[in-house]
Amino acid sequence: MTPITGIPLPSPIQPSLPVQPMNQAAGAQPFKNVLLEALGQVNTMQSQANEAVQQLVTGGDVNPAEVLTMLQKADMSFRMMLQIRNKLVQAYQEINNIRI
Repeated sequence: MTPITGIPLPSPIQPSLPVQPMNQAAGAQPFKNVLLEALGQVNTMQSQANEAVQQLVTGGDVNPAEVLTMLQKADMSFRMMLQIRNKLVQAYQEINNIRI
């Protein structure tokens, strides 16, 4: 059957593509690994900001504006990770409260 536009419609029977499970999709990582990687990045940002503050306090060759920027980025990433954690805990509690 052909629609008015002249583009043929797909036939009802088409070869199916191989279906992969959700956790093994092409290039996808397990959710746990994504969270652990994000936590590692937040931790790295925090430690880099702490080192920059130590260098600033001890008179190292650091730009105070860069130190402030690093501190703000580390703080923002920590707050975002905290909100993600709160949402995960809230979702867990909602799932726990479902009555079967």
